[in-house]
Amino acid sequence: MNQGTPLPSYSPSPIATGAEPPDAPHAPFNNDAECAVLGACMHDRTVIDSVRPVLGDDAFYRPAHETIWRALLAQRREDKPTDPIVLTELLQRQGDLQRVGGPVYLHQLANVLYGASSAEYHAEIIRQKADLRRLHASAVRTLQRAEEPGADPEAIRSEIEAEVRAERERTLASGQRLNRFATDGWTFVQETGADTEPLWGTREKTVWASGESLMIVGAPGVGKTTLAHQVIFARLGLQETVLEMPVAPSRRVLYLAMDRPKQIAKAMKRRVFDTDEKILREGLVVWEGPLPATLDKEPDLLADLAAAHQADTIVIDSLKDAVSTMVDDSLAVAFHNARNRALRGGVEILELHHQRKATADAPRGQRPALDQVYGSTWYVSGAGSVLFVTGKAGDPAVTLHHLKTPTGEIGPLDVTHDHVRGTTTVDPTKDPAVLLGTAPNGLTARDLATVLIGGGEPERADVEKARRHLSRLVDSGLATRADGIAGGAGGGQQTRFYASARHLASVG
Repeated sequence: MNQGTPLPSYSPSPIATGAEPPDAPHAPFNNDAECAVLGACMHDRTVIDSVRPVLGDDAFYRPAHETIWRALLAQRREDKPTDPIVLTELLQRQGDLQRVGGPVYLHQLANVLYGASSAEYHAEIIRQKADLRRLHASAVRTLQRAEEPGADPEAIRSEIEAEVRAERERTLASGQRLNRFATDGWTFVQETGADTEPLWGTREKTVWASGESLMIVGAPGVGKTTLAHQVIFARLGLQETVLEMPVAPSRRVLYLAMDRPKQIAKAMKRRVFDTDEKILREGLVVWEGPLPATLDKEPDLLADLAAAHQADTIVIDSLKDAVSTMVDDSLAVAFHNARNRALRGGVEILELHHQRKATADAPRGQRPALDQVYGSTWYVSGAGSVLFVTGKAGDPAVTLHHLKTPTGEIGPLDVTHDHVRGTTTVDPTKDPAVLLGTAPNGLTARDLATVLIGGGEPERADVEKARRHLSRLVDSGLATRADGIAGGAGGGQQTRFYASARHLASVG
C-alpha cells in the first residue's frame, strides 16, 4: 500500500518558465499543498468537484500550477480523463506544456499520492495562503499610498474599508467557508452513518461507534495498552472478538507510539506470530516518538497523517503526548477540532489516556467518574465513548467501567490480563447471563446489582443498570420475567427474572 510519496524534487524554472511570481520572497504560499491537490485531481477527477468550491478563483500561487488547474477544470467539464498523459497532450496543443515544466513535471505531480480524503484540507491551505497574499498586496498598496506626497489619510482609510468589504463579499459569495460541510436535514439524518454497525461491540452494547472516538482511561500498569492492542489486532483481522464482543475490520491502522515506543513494541510482540508478518507489514504503520507538532497547534495534522499513510484508523498512545498541555480548556477545544477533522474524513480514532493521580489508589470495585479523567473536561466531552480501567499497576485482575456510552452500557466487567500472551478475558462470575443461569430461584434487579458491585448496598443507578441487563436477556430470549406486586400494608414483591429453557439448554 502507498504510504505517501515525497513531493517532486523537480519544479519548473522560475526564470525560464515564469513558474513563480516576482513577489516570491514575500508572498505566503504552500507548494506542497498545491502539488498534493493537483496530484489527487489527476488520479481521481471527481476530486475536482470537492476542491473547486474550496479553492475559488486564482488560488494557486505558481502560474504553472494555475495553468495545470485550468486544464484539469477543462477536462472535468467535458467528463474526460485527467491523468498526466492526457494533460500532456492538452497542454501541448495549448502551447503551455514547456511553460509548466513539461511531461516530466506532470508525472511527478501525479506521483504525489496523499489520497482524495485529504485533498479538501490541502485545498483549504491553498485558499488560506491566497487570502493572505491578497491581504499582503493590499497592505503594500496602502503603504505605498501613505508614502505618496500629499497623501490624504481619510481617502486611504476609505479605500482600505472598501477593499476589506470587497474581500469579505468575495468570500461569502464563494460559499466555501459557509457551505462546505452543510447539508440538508434529510440527508443528515439518513446518510451520516447513524445506522452503521459499531466498530467494537453490538448495536445494543456499543463500546466504539463508527465516527466517534473511543477513549481508554486508567492508571499506568492497569492494561490499557494490552486492551488497545487486542482491539487493533482484531481490526486487522488477527482475531474476531475482544472481551467476547465483535470488532469490525480496518483497512490500515496508524499507531502513534509517542509514549515509550520501546515498551509498546515489547507489549505488542507478545501477541505477534511469524504468520502475522504480511498483515502487520501492510496493515499497521507505527509512528515512533513525538509528532512534528502538537495537535492543538496544527489541527489538520491528524487528518493529514491518516491520509499520508492511507490509514482509516488512528491510535493515539497517549493523549498527553499529542497536545501542549492537558489542563488548558482552549487547547482541549483545539484538540477536539483536530479529532473532528479526522473523523469527518472517515478516520476512526482510539485514544489512550491517564486518570488523575489523586484517584489512582481508589478501591477496585468503586465506580469512577468522568471528572477523574486527567485534564480539561473538554477531552472527554468530545469523546464518543469512555472506557475506564481500575485496578493496581501490574495486577492481572482489573475492572472495566463504561462511563460514556454510544448505546447500552457494558459492564462493569471484571477482567483478567494474561501478561504472557497479551490477552484479556472476562470473569464469567460477573456475567449477568451466567449469574442468572446459575440462580435456581431467579434474580431481582437488586440481587444482580449487589453481585455486580461486589457486595454492599447498591445505589439506585446500580439497580437500574442491573434491570437493563436483565431486560436485554428477556428481549434476546435468554430470560423470562415475573412481574412484581406493588407494595401496600403487607409490603410488595419485586420483579424477578429467571433463566429461560433456551438459556438453560445452551449452558447445560
